[in-house]
Amino acid sequence: MSDYEPAKIEPRWQQEWERQGAFRTRQPCAGAETFYCLEMLPYPSGNLHMGHVRNYSIGDAVARFERMRGRDVMHVLGWDAFGMPAENAAIKHGENPAVWTRKNIETMRAQMQRLGASYDWEREIATCDPTYYRWNQWFFLKMLERDLAYRARRRLNWCDHCETVLANEQVVDGRCWRCNGAVRLRMFEQWFLRITNYADELLAGLGGLERWPEKVRTMQRNWIGRSEGARVRFGVVDSEEAIEVFTTRVDTIYGATYVALAAEHPMIEDLVGGRPEEAAVLGFVEEQQARSVEDRFAEGAQKVGVFTGRHATNPYSGERVPIWVANFVLMDVGSGAIMSVPAHDQRDFDFARAYDLPIRPVVHAADGPPLDSATMEAAFPDLGVLQDSGPYSGLTSAAAMERMVADAESQGFGCGETVYRLKDWGISRQRFWGTPIPVVHCEDCGIVGIPEDQLPVVLPEETPLTGEGGSPLARDESFVQTRCPRCDGPARRETDTMDTFVDSSWYYFRYLDPHNDTAPFDKQVQAPWTPVDLYIGGIEHATMHLIYTRFWTMMMRDLGLVDVAEPVDRLFTQGMVTKDGAKMSKSKDNVVDPGPMIDRFGADTTRLFCLFAAPPEKGLEWSESGVEGCHRFLKRVWRTFDRAKQRLPAIGTPAPAGSAAGEALALRRKTHETIGRVTNDLSKRMRLNTAVAAIMELINAVIPLVDREDADAAVDWSLREAFEVLAKVLAPFAPHFAEELWSQLGGDGLVSLAAWPETDPALLERDEVTLIVQVNGKLRGRIQVRRGCSQDEALELARQEDRVAANLEGSTLHRVIYVADRLLNLVVS
Repeated sequence: MSDYEPAKIEPRWQQEWERQGAFRTRQPCAGAETFYCLEMLPYPSGNLHMGHVRNYSIGDAVARFERMRGRDVMHVLGWDAFGMPAENAAIKHGENPAVWTRKNIETMRAQMQRLGASYDWEREIATCDPTYYRWNQWFFLKMLERDLAYRARRRLNWCDHCETVLANEQVVDGRCWRCNGAVRLRMFEQWFLRITNYADELLAGLGGLERWPEKVRTMQRNWIGRSEGARVRFGVVDSEEAIEVFTTRVDTIYGATYVALAAEHPMIEDLVGGRPEEAAVLGFVEEQQARSVEDRFAEGAQKVGVFTGRHATNPYSGERVPIWVANFVLMDVGSGAIMSVPAHDQRDFDFARAYDLPIRPVVHAADGPPLDSATMEAAFPDLGVLQDSGPYSGLTSAAAMERMVADAESQGFGCGETVYRLKDWGISRQRFWGTPIPVVHCEDCGIVGIPEDQLPVVLPEETPLTGEGGSPLARDESFVQTRCPRCDGPARRETDTMDTFVDSSWYYFRYLDPHNDTAPFDKQVQAPWTPVDLYIGGIEHATMHLIYTRFWTMMMRDLGLVDVAEPVDRLFTQGMVTKDGAKMSKSKDNVVDPGPMIDRFGADTTRLFCLFAAPPEKGLEWSESGVEGCHRFLKRVWRTFDRAKQRLPAIGTPAPAGSAAGEALALRRKTHETIGRVTNDLSKRMRLNTAVAAIMELINAVIPLVDREDADAAVDWSLREAFEVLAKVLAPFAPHFAEELWSQLGGDGLVSLAAWPETDPALLERDEVTLIVQVNGKLRGRIQVRRGCSQDEALELARQEDRVAANLEGSTLHRVIYVADRLLNLVVS
């Protein structure tokens, strides 16, 4: 074949991979070196776009490389198949969500296969299969037995557009992570998982995740948000009730001049009921709850509030302080109530100034003058020495906090406490297309879990989806009406379904044992593969999926299913693909479907562009001209090989005399340098773009020797070696092209299963090195010198370099700084 024709090459090699079962993974032998390469499973939305292609091409390149290095590689793909888009499509088109989802899976699988992805398709899963979500239900029941799953009534995030509850992690800048709609707080009875039981371990474990991006670890630390402080009770005047506040600065409590409640605080109605302030306070509360979370708590938002007409008593000083409701207090932080100390908290300071409330400094800098509330322009938030604080005056903040916590505990009005920003994971969703929660509600027995031998609780096939509010399952009486498995009396099924992040919390363990019908997976089967060696996905999941899956793994360890506490050894967050400066999105109508690109240029070109155009962790701007450039490169390689192949010696031919000198040696050195660079870039640095650049440099070195008219056996042998290496090092990036090249070279078997090339250390040792020449610290030239040459030799050669000579002309040489084989710096005046 004289022309590069991807439309002929690519289907043929895909069929051959399938025929030979090239990428099927078998259980490794004892002591085998394994590598689990995983990309975050996609949602089957209908078609791939170039963002998908980039993510999965990165993983496929690494998986192919590790397979060629002799490791047992696990590389699998499945489908995050539950979720709202399928349900919304069913409502819009009158089509069953299962049918819509299956069609999309078929389409996307075909596109993945057309890209030449090296997945073991025998392990493919879809989270909407009852054989999969049965185990979601099994895990739920295990957590219910251990009090890790529970039902409670709380104010939760509600998306009006999606008509469902959202976990805190699924609210991004006050908006729904899925549809970007406004989020507000509503009261619901919901199912929760006690992720907070693992908060300390989730936080401590971040220290061991050294191969995770520091940005992700920082985001998780901040989200978990561990704070040590004190919980104290301010008794409500003329009431038996008390308001609990959590503070990390109990040393400032003598400066508290008011208490502020979140608009969602459950005590508000009782505080103002039947009082003159009731209408104003409840009106303010309603107004705040109607606003989006983003608007209420945005940085720089105006701080507003309303006085309840009630007072509370400071448990330390006995002072009465007014109780306010304020928009800057979060129900999800601490207790939903704060002691406001304007002199030492800027938020409280701004509110106090706005409503003419007292400002009382009680902590002063140890080496500074006392603060004056009349002249303060901002709060003083630092630690210091206490004044005007009763028996604690004169103590440092640290000493005062220790004593004050002890006194609160001994006198019964407070205690030391550690709190977290992380809240228990609310998993209830008022949707149809998700895992049914496996419990029934019985009037006599209460909440009863479905027996394991009756799992899965399967979604009904004919539930009408109307788009009206509430759970569709709740309107399906054939699903709802059932019998209690404990007493056999009438019962109602739970009609909420599970958050789809449950599905993705453990899916890659199921990949390892996907056909097991007696357990989620066999412990012995998964043990050689976990933790995952490399996990590739977007950083947008840092405080959602990546926290949930760490929690789930710790929970599975406690169930005895796994021996690891952390699921992933190395996390790699790839950059997004943009077009016209914006992230590719169907809503922005800027999605590039890979299909037409493959039709025009081939899968290898499409993959190569995604891997070469930018470092994989950086953003990539879509460029059709960049795709054309990658296509021209592959055509250049093919044309060069086509011109050279008649002169190449047979595979396995011994190196002739002369291959260790001259042009043949130079090419061999370049070939082995390329092996080293590509190996290092793939195994250590994840610099796939520079690996491709190294391959391009090699073909540039090959072309002049191919175009020589005079025959040279040593050069021809070095060309044969270069093309064999090219086929192998191209295999992770352009696998179909590499297979065809390898086949035409007469290579044995598939290049995808061939051994990765090894460098010859002797060829990496050069007799000459490049020496950097500086004049007064500025780069003025590079010269080739004999390795280990003396300073005098280097200086003499440097003086012959035109740019160096020009900078030395008319100058006096004062000093020579020489680092052998690296640097010559000439200090002149």
